[in-house]
Amino acid sequence: MTSTSSYSYLHKSPQDVLNDIDFQLTLEPALLTKLTKAFLEEINVGLGRYGEDMAMVPSFVTGVPDGSEIGTFLALDLGGTNLRVCEVVLNGDKTFRLRQQKYKVSDQLKTGEATVLFDYLADSVDAFLTTHPPESPTSPISDVPDVLPLGLTFSFPVEQTALGSGTILTWTKGFSAKNAIGNDVVKLLQDAFDRKHMHVKCVALVNDTVGALLSRAYTSGGCMLGAIFGTGTNGAYLEEVAKIPKLANNLAATKGGYMVVNTEWGAFNNKRTHLPSTPFDSALDRTSINPRFQAFEKFISGMYLGEITRHILLSLIDAAPRPMLFGGKATKVVNDQWGLDTSVMSEVEEAWEMRVTVDTTVAEDLNGVANINEIGAEPRSFPGEIGENLLWDGDDHDILPRWDILSTPEGLASLNPKVKGKLEKVRKVLVNRLEYADEDVELRDAAIVRWTCHLVARRAALLSGVAVAAILLQTGRATFIQDGQNGQTVPSTTEEPTSKKVNGANGTHAVNGLNKVTGTIKDGLEEKIGVGVDGSLIQFYPHFERTMRESLRSIVGSDAESRVEIGLAKDGSGVGAALCALQALKQGF
Repeated sequence: MTSTSSYSYLHKSPQDVLNDIDFQLTLEPALLTKLTKAFLEEINVGLGRYGEDMAMVPSFVTGVPDGSEIGTFLALDLGGTNLRVCEVVLNGDKTFRLRQQKYKVSDQLKTGEATVLFDYLADSVDAFLTTHPPESPTSPISDVPDVLPLGLTFSFPVEQTALGSGTILTWTKGFSAKNAIGNDVVKLLQDAFDRKHMHVKCVALVNDTVGALLSRAYTSGGCMLGAIFGTGTNGAYLEEVAKIPKLANNLAATKGGYMVVNTEWGAFNNKRTHLPSTPFDSALDRTSINPRFQAFEKFISGMYLGEITRHILLSLIDAAPRPMLFGGKATKVVNDQWGLDTSVMSEVEEAWEMRVTVDTTVAEDLNGVANINEIGAEPRSFPGEIGENLLWDGDDHDILPRWDILSTPEGLASLNPKVKGKLEKVRKVLVNRLEYADEDVELRDAAIVRWTCHLVARRAALLSGVAVAAILLQTGRATFIQDGQNGQTVPSTTEEPTSKKVNGANGTHAVNGLNKVTGTIKDGLEEKIGVGVDGSLIQFYPHFERTMRESLRSIVGSDAESRVEIGLAKDGSGVGAALCALQALKQGF
């Protein structure tokens, strides 16, 4: 299905069409700041009351590991295409041993009865224990040594009421199991264990972002934010209990201190009053399994980026009066909903960045101008502008294709041989992954698809930076930058910490009166800010983290951004769940 009607392009030149798409998907720094302010508003609304789109779910995890913990725990991770069962052995020296097995979750299980799904989860744990009997005793904290404590990583929105219970709010990521929403996910799983008479006790419910935070804290000594940028997206951070008004009548409020909060930021701005929606985003949302929900996630997570790109490509294939892409041909991959996977985008961008060896004797362009420096230029238009960047080599920047150059033999002949080599590599990826005949894909098609992939992924990374910046601002670790004379950054007043430190960002943050850190490092004394991340986008998509940091700099300044230490949360959904199970036993589950 096409994402936009072809008549919208009828009276526009091909270049105008490309310019329009570029304009719609390009985010300026002012918009990023505006989105961050809206993000902060929803954070505080969610902390204040239940039932909000951005749920700000208290995890009831009040302790952060320091790497000295020991014990053996099971972890069950349900979050996407696969289910994982893990045995995690904590060694007590910031290291762990992990044994795991993956099990496929079919579409029938995702959309069938909840009891069937949870029986399958229990069967998978049983099968794992049969083939992987525990290699060492369980945690000495446990009062029942013959029962294995298990932490459940459940990467879907829940309203958590205790460390070991939580109500399912909605399904995401293609799940829609019946008779699950509104029920306690821990009880659903424990009932399945009990039906099979298994000696397993689910003692902790943990979102994968909470797990990422705990895992990173265990291996690095401290962490204040855990974030997932993969199939879906979400974040969890350490918040002052005093700043969670909806816990006012809960025993946790009387204890004060800090608690990990699962933001469920994938639902930010579900009303779409601030997010920069395009017709392509609207088409994706309208045909998704959960229209009008998880708005933010649909802009930035791996499940959706390929589909946004597919809608853009189809609009160009169907452009009137003449097609602008692939000669108007659409393969099954391009024509079918969800046919274009985000991994194709990543492969396209990797192909573009590969080094290409060419004859270095090429010395002059068509105007007789000597070969320019291929490193210095970062144009907004496709390489090939006579007398400016004709021989520019290209990088990962958002380069707008020049239709006039890419559509003529003379224009193509004017391109730097390195650029042509890169485009040829992209062209081969498209032939292979999009299942086109070799003769149906031209270099112009390769340039347009590569540009489209980069536009969509760049927007996703910039918006991811908005989420991280909002948490830095919410916890007082940064302030918005302000434009002063000559574009200089003007920091606001810094409030120094006034009390002792506790576990937080890399092991530290102030207890009373959070350190109001601005964009300026004062005497080199400001703390580092620990962020644990997981997910295929942040790990594998070219330059995703770099672009996210660019977003951070535009919102909170380069000095604040430089203090952010982003580290991989080693198996946050597995090790994190085990650490949460340990915390549940410590807290007397």
